[in-house]
Amino acid sequence: MASATAASESHLPGVIALELSSDNAPPRAAIDTDSAARLLEHLARDLALLVPGLEKLDLTLAGAHFDVAEALRPGWPLHRRLDELRARAPGQATRKDAQLIAFGADGNGAIPQPLQCDPVLAGASLRVLPFLISGEEGAIAAVGDILENELLDRGMASAATALLAQDAFATRIEHMRYLTLHDLLAMTSMQYGHMGLDPLWPILETALLAPGEDAEIDAPPEPLLRLRGGEVSITLFPLQEWGRRYATDNDDPERLQRQMSRFEARQRQLAAVLEAHGIPVVYDYLTGATLGA
Repeated sequence: MASATAASESHLPGVIALELSSDNAPPRAAIDTDSAARLLEHLARDLALLVPGLEKLDLTLAGAHFDVAEALRPGWPLHRRLDELRARAPGQATRKDAQLIAFGADGNGAIPQPLQCDPVLAGASLRVLPFLISGEEGAIAAVGDILENELLDRGMASAATALLAQDAFATRIEHMRYLTLHDLLAMTSMQYGHMGLDPLWPILETALLAPGEDAEIDAPPEPLLRLRGGEVSITLFPLQEWGRRYATDNDDPERLQRQMSRFEARQRQLAAVLEAHGIPVVYDYLTGATLGA
């Protein structure tokens, strides 16, 4: 998932994943820049054990934690904003050596806008800190191959790094590991499967990995969803039309209404997941005459 911003430069996006104690949400949305810099040094040392030559590449870290869905959005905006901050760092235009670049809250505790997480998504026990490995395209490709093969099995943070993060964020961390975005996608797919969200994954995966392509869920009893032009339309049915499509063996109006209410709750659940991933949702009220359009 490396992306090039210039002919000779590429980026490998990754995250530090923090699995927090379920009863201990972090009181700090971001750590100060000095703490972020120390955490970045530990990150660099941990990754260097897996990736020879990593010290020749730039490593950039945001000292702020986000929901997984904020890291998995079309166009990867979290990492794109981090790269924009990196590009504006002092000395970038003239430097020759690799750099460790960390961003965090300022001396007054204010968090720059690009590092502010969505407060609506702040309650999950799994939080991620985005980082970027940047450098010459061939070197990034080689690093990417190693990390894609190694991080899932060997990507646990060292004890010293985990303790530093725990102290910096003033929260209890149960587990701390490093993931590429591919790893994070695979882990999220498994988690969504355990939550009964398997049918939604083809739409999410298409929106993230194949922007511009279409996808569809048309498999009753699931709602009808269509991804087109980067947004998802969810079909709303009148009661009778819904009954013909989803409850063909039920002619009891009261029972039919209860079943449809559960169906509508499922629609809202899927819409909330899509919107958390930054995918716009619209609702189309269609009848049997227009379903095939």
